[in-house]
Amino acid sequence: ADSGCNNSLTTSLVPISPYEILLSLQSQSLDGHLSLKDNEGAAKDFGNIHHFPPLAVLHPKTVSDISRTVKYIFEKGSDSEVKIAARGHGHSFQGQAQAHQGLVISMESLRSSEMKIQTGEFPFVDVSAGELWINILHETLQYGLAPKSWTDYLHLTVGGTLSNAGISGQAFRHGPQINNIFQLEVVT
Repeated sequence: ADSGCNNSLTTSLVPISPYEILLSLQSQSLDGHLSLKDNEGAAKDFGNIHHFPPLAVLHPKTVSDISRTVKYIFEKGSDSEVKIAARGHGHSFQGQAQAHQGLVISMESLRSSEMKIQTGEFPFVDVSAGELWINILHETLQYGLAPKSWTDYLHLTVGGTLSNAGISGQAFRHGPQINNIFQLEVVT
């Protein structure tokens, strides 16, 4: 006898292509914007060894833009095969910040015009992952402060160096940059 109840779950066996997923991202509400063309710059890095053009580049204005985008792609399923890479100032050597036929997130677009600098007994600076260390140094010096530890080259982003611990010549004395971070906002 037919109970009239259908408890079966129907799923598509045809995976959605990365291009279709990224194209559908345009329908999402973002504070920043998604670029589907003229993305050759995101296929280069300092090493100039690899050249992997992405299908799209996300230019987020908020961390929520990144979170919503990653969640949207994740919800399309593990078979989507969309590669995602965060890109700071493009100083990786082996293509780590490239996403062949995927999505590159331009972290520099998170930079704001003002840094939040706290002085006093426990001074700190609140910046985005896309901020350059050279800018942080220039701003903090105005308050008689400076980062406790920094890399030997300062035209790198905070997110880029922290993702590799931020090891430098000062690490023997103050530890790597990551040891001097009070709080991080991470999207997984």
